[in-house]
Amino acid sequence: MEELVERIRAVGKVLPGNVLKVDAFLNHQVDPALMQRVGEEFASRFKNAGVTKIWTVESSGIAPALMTGLALGVPVIFARKHKSVTLKDDLYTAEVYSYTKKVANKISIAKQYVAPDEKVLIIDDFLANGQAVNGLLEIAHQAGVQVVGAGIVIEKAFQPGHQELEAKGIPVVALAKIKSLSNGKVEFEDEEEQ
Repeated sequence: MEELVERIRAVGKVLPGNVLKVDAFLNHQVDPALMQRVGEEFASRFKNAGVTKIWTVESSGIAPALMTGLALGVPVIFARKHKSVTLKDDLYTAEVYSYTKKVANKISIAKQYVAPDEKVLIIDDFLANGQAVNGLLEIAHQAGVQVVGAGIVIEKAFQPGHQELEAKGIPVVALAKIKSLSNGKVEFEDEEEQ
């Protein structure tokens, strides 16, 4: 998605440890118009998948997931990372490790909002090693739902997440594929490869 690539080029900052900071439009301040176009793009790419629900992990996946849900006309669930007073019983849970925060979280989704005949599309802000998506896949397995794909706003293509998900039979659509973050510079894969 050229607009997304251009925005990353304009305001993305490479931090030590292969971390890409995009808090100007996605991870802190959110650009609703850009997220709407991101959601429309995911909806277009997955329009024939029979999606009945969108899943993501709080918090940076929520904006693109909401816009995708709006475009597809389906509900959105975000897996919680922290225990809530209102969300404590009858949960599906999985452990996920955050690469950027260097911490393991237990994510959870309330069973009452999941039906076994659902076709779930997972949306997330980043894909590197695939920890968040794999956590949601574990919950999907527990719940007996079908995951029809994963929509990723920004993929670190130099890390194994994409290949590992496709090896599990999960179609992956990434709107911006980063080839390298070496020397403080964002290098994208060629458009033809996306």
